[in-house]
Amino acid sequence: MRKSIATVSVSGTLTEKLEAIAAAGFDGVEIFESDLLVCPLPPEEIRARAADLGLTIDLYQPFRDFESVPDDVLTRNLRRAEHKFRLMERLGADLLLVCSNVSPGAIGDDDLAAGQLRLLAERAAEHGIRIAYEALAWGRHVNEYLHAWRLVRLAGHPGLGVCLDSFHILSRGSDPIGIEAIPGEKIFFLQLADAPRLAMDVLQWSRHHRCFPGQGTFDVAGVAEHALNAGYAGPLSLEVFNDHFRQADARRTARDGMRSLIALESTLEHGGPARPIVPTGFAFAELAGTGELGGMLTALGFARTGRHPTKPVELWEQGGARLLLNATGGEPALIAIGLDSPDPAGAVEHAESLLSPVLPRRRGPGEARLDAIAAPDGTQIFFCDDSWLSDFAPDGRAGERSPASTTWHSPSRGTTSTRPSCSTAPCSA
Repeated sequence: MRKSIATVSVSGTLTEKLEAIAAAGFDGVEIFESDLLVCPLPPEEIRARAADLGLTIDLYQPFRDFESVPDDVLTRNLRRAEHKFRLMERLGADLLLVCSNVSPGAIGDDDLAAGQLRLLAERAAEHGIRIAYEALAWGRHVNEYLHAWRLVRLAGHPGLGVCLDSFHILSRGSDPIGIEAIPGEKIFFLQLADAPRLAMDVLQWSRHHRCFPGQGTFDVAGVAEHALNAGYAGPLSLEVFNDHFRQADARRTARDGMRSLIALESTLEHGGPARPIVPTGFAFAELAGTGELGGMLTALGFARTGRHPTKPVELWEQGGARLLLNATGGEPALIAIGLDSPDPAGAVEHAESLLSPVLPRRRGPGEARLDAIAAPDGTQIFFCDDSWLSDFAPDGRAGERSPASTTWHSPSRGTTSTRPSCSTAPCSA
């Protein structure tokens, strides 16, 4: 499916946001009005910039507090709408998100609201624009998605449909099964966001604590599945308000958002989340450092039990703990972690499907194949079986290893232990 994301979900200027979103592989973007207003470029240039990056502008938002108002307010609201329509024409956007009215002065009259929404849709159609009506969880009178759908159905205009937002639906505890009662062609847009379960005002919850699907407690996949069952054919779009995301690196955030949609899509395709390849333990931690670090390890009770024949890497052990000391010099630092895995190749394949490419690594003839990916902070993560231990020649000072197996006999401990498998940090050398 096509994948989209709202510009409010990432940090930076509008042009920086678009570049980050495109680099993450998204197909389209929701332009948030505040991002456009503070951008020095005219809408035409933003339109061209998005096109050059391969992005479609799938939605422009938001248009607030329009419906359920007295006649004099309606007149002013229609003037606001005309300005919005002309701006969207310049921007190349043909779908406008209209949020349910939250004003204390809104009138609780469905016939009035539906009639005004129909009038708005008629005006929008003159500009080639459609209206997606969304029930905000804190809307004055319309705060449930099925209520929004009733108004859309009552208005009866082909250019008026609903926008479904997983946060607004699930934060109120609404049952999303009702989505399947909405004709797919009337679901104009689907916005997805997860969130942790918090006991707080829903507006503050929404504005500061949303997260990407799979990072919270909501059944976001269930909402998406019901929309698809109803016949929805538009993009899966992320709309996440999060203080941390708005300060973090835009490219990393956009990439995480794409990962969440890839995982969500896999869940939808397989009828449930993919069965993870769960690591069974830690194989090693690799430290960069000098000989002085070896002295510190000795003082801590570690013994050097092996050396790599072609790389400046030593194997140190204490009980079940294993450290690889990479004598690259400089300040001591953790540079790699090895995880025991029942299926290293499968774990790497899964990581690659989530946009974590295998890192290049120098490997000598006959050495174990150890693949690594990079954690967000740059630390290398290896998925291992026990083949990595064969890369190390036993250190005669500390013990000897039986040549027929990976079982080591350590005189200093007087014990026999079988090492778990992993990728050697020499991999990072």
